[in-house]
Amino acid sequence: MEYVIGVLLLVSFVGLAIYAVRGGNLMIGMLIMGVLWTALPLIGNTFATNPDFIAQYPGVTDISFVDAITKVFQSGPEGWGNVLVNVVFGAWFGRVLLSTGIADALIRKTVELGGDRPAVICILLSIVTTAIFSTLFGAGAVVAIGVIILPILMSLGIPKVLAVGSFMMSVGAGMYLNPVLTGQFLAFFLDDAGKQLITYDDPARLRWAMIGVAVQLALVIVMTLFTLRKKKTVHAWVASAARRSRPGYVPAPALIAPILPVLLLIIFNVPIILGFTIASLYAMAICGEMKSFRAVCRTINKDFYDGVVDTAPLVGFLLMIPMFNKAAELCVPYFNALLGNVIPHNTLIISIAFALLAPLGLFRGPFTLFGCGAATLGILKGVGFSTPYLYALMVIPSITMNVSICMTQSWIAWGVSYAKVSTREHLKKTLPVAWAVCIVMQIVTWFVFG
Repeated sequence: MEYVIGVLLLVSFVGLAIYAVRGGNLMIGMLIMGVLWTALPLIGNTFATNPDFIAQYPGVTDISFVDAITKVFQSGPEGWGNVLVNVVFGAWFGRVLLSTGIADALIRKTVELGGDRPAVICILLSIVTTAIFSTLFGAGAVVAIGVIILPILMSLGIPKVLAVGSFMMSVGAGMYLNPVLTGQFLAFFLDDAGKQLITYDDPARLRWAMIGVAVQLALVIVMTLFTLRKKKTVHAWVASAARRSRPGYVPAPALIAPILPVLLLIIFNVPIILGFTIASLYAMAICGEMKSFRAVCRTINKDFYDGVVDTAPLVGFLLMIPMFNKAAELCVPYFNALLGNVIPHNTLIISIAFALLAPLGLFRGPFTLFGCGAATLGILKGVGFSTPYLYALMVIPSITMNVSICMTQSWIAWGVSYAKVSTREHLKKTLPVAWAVCIVMQIVTWFVFG
């Protein structure tokens, strides 16, 4: 009986993969999978005839119907509450950076620093974009920055495909450190009490994330230098004419605001929510937006509202993820029975497989946590790999393949449409670079966690 249930679970996994690749609504997909992956193990527990099989998994196979549905559909979403708080505060901080003009000022000063050299300007803007999106998050934020940076790059004669690719991959590089996106990934790693099994400020995870930022940014720079190796200089005023900065003066000390929450966490161990609050108030104060108590209240209310709207499309999906995770835990015995002798238990082999098959993170495939990779994670959890290793293993393709270059990501689709670049051109330029990032980071992951 356990093999029959295992096959049915595997068939549903393939169904989710097809559904995700065809652009199905992932929130509904995860809800359906949560229901299926709760019902099938319960049926298996009821009709399984092998007592030795059931005895191997106490607390899983002998769970009652009421306990199971409570674990999946009540405790699961409730446990994600602490992650949701981080997402909201991070989104608020991102809106503060936009409303104060700090993000625009960083871009303006970068263009001025680059002078008449297109390659230098492109590289400097990539570095600034990475720094901004180490804390800023949301499709609205990417578009708001993109409508400033992309016209600048294209006005310098930089090929449109490189302009879009370097900008989007720089956004993705910052996401390795981004507390909001990290909080979404951490929702996949909660215990039965809703406590995070790995935290944002875990020293090993932070070091790994910083390496991820450096590796992806470095390969973006290599891509830029290779593409523009024969590009001649241009006049800097061309870029200045294309710039669309908001009016107003932004003091130089305000420019450290984008990385302030991360610096406070790393140097002074300040909790990330307090870091977002301090950085937001610092940005508002130094940019002259705290002239009266009433004005401060209005500004904070508006930025909070806009920030929550930015993240709202993801919240429904992310509230379904804990349901699916808890349901996957019920399925562990059946996946082990079916695949226990097939899936390698060696981290080196798994890392090599994820490096070579990294493009499966595209189009909501089985290697991205924003697609059917959530089911892949459920299967790998049953094998018994460590939480930090599984986190890094799945986050690499989720960020580098999905968030950075995939057409199913909303801001990638916007950028390609905005610059009038074809999907084929975009992937031809970015996929080899993203694949190289995944290979390097899987090697790093094996040495750090494997």
